[in-house]
Amino acid sequence: MEKRELEIYVHIPFCVRKCAYCDFLSFPASGQTHRAYTDALLREISRFEEPGRYEVVSVYFGGGTPSLPDPELTVSVLDLIRKRFCVREDAEITIECNPGTLTDEKLDLFLRTGFNRLSIGLQSADNSLLSSLGRIHTWEKFREEYAAARAAGFSNISVDLMYGLPGQTCEVWRQTLKQVLSLPNDGCSSDRPQGPEHISAYSLIIEEGTPFWDRYHEDAMTKARGDRPLFLPDELSEDQMQKDLEQMLGQAGMHRYEISNYALPGRESRHNTGYWIRREYAGFGLGASGLIGSRRFRNTADLAEYIGQEQPAREVTQLSRENEIEETMFLGLRMTEGVNLDKFEERFGVRAEDLYEEVTATLRSQGLLETEEGHLRLTDRGIEVSNLVMAEFLL
Repeated sequence: MEKRELEIYVHIPFCVRKCAYCDFLSFPASGQTHRAYTDALLREISRFEEPGRYEVVSVYFGGGTPSLPDPELTVSVLDLIRKRFCVREDAEITIECNPGTLTDEKLDLFLRTGFNRLSIGLQSADNSLLSSLGRIHTWEKFREEYAAARAAGFSNISVDLMYGLPGQTCEVWRQTLKQVLSLPNDGCSSDRPQGPEHISAYSLIIEEGTPFWDRYHEDAMTKARGDRPLFLPDELSEDQMQKDLEQMLGQAGMHRYEISNYALPGRESRHNTGYWIRREYAGFGLGASGLIGSRRFRNTADLAEYIGQEQPAREVTQLSRENEIEETMFLGLRMTEGVNLDKFEERFGVRAEDLYEEVTATLRSQGLLETEEGHLRLTDRGIEVSNLVMAEFLL
């Protein structure tokens, strides 16, 4: 029987301290809790049904800060995944890291035990902005640990950045981009551009329940009304930041392959691309979700429940054909190449442009949507208002 491709996501919810903008499922915890949580993770992975049916094409340790706990705990989880599943030899295996939690010893162990990609959360090269965000590191600390990762042998590194931050100017943003793009490359090719292989860049969203909500949500509403905010960059400034991002990364040899993601050719995140094309994935850990067949799973977000029970509580949603069509469209349109129309018709037995005839005609006339090389995709203008465009594909 031919094996089905599968991705694996492992959630490590622990961090040194919660950042002021963060609404992810993450929190500080003791080393004892780290160990108890790892035991629960190992139990959950051991209970995955029929792992032999799948070939794992990517593994992603996200958080939280997966580089924070004792690395031997993290490695034990990857070891069990390798024992339980058929992991493809060239699988992309990523671990998210925050500066201030990496050491030479950790980096060496991660590389030796199979991790081949790092995703490092920088956010900004401006130390005053890092402090206001509640980050635990400085630009200098990030640069030191990035260099250590290169010295250890990591040749595939992604860096996370944020723009639209309180007090951030276009010049400060451009300076961050210049500094990141001047970081050392993997040293394997003299004609390869400086800098990381991949950059994820997100505009700040003020999330309810965070310290930033208390400080800035009124300012965010002012901005949304089109008025000039007091603390946040105005819309014109944020638009300029996005333009500078695309221009400077393009000059550095990177291309935009998804709304918020840029990469050198061949260094696109295979794991995240799998989400956008709706590849099956198993999620392990607190609050982790998965997609197997037409069923979506989500684990409990209660830490005591997850650690204390032999089988963690899990919410299961049976997706309808309509649900799957909607997801295929609004996830696929996040990618700059768009939705593969032949694969859509093969999967659902109907042409996307017949199903969405009125919607696509309207969006084309507005210059927001186009067809290119068999893909339905957003135009540059469409990307600027992507949330509004994608909402049109809800059945």
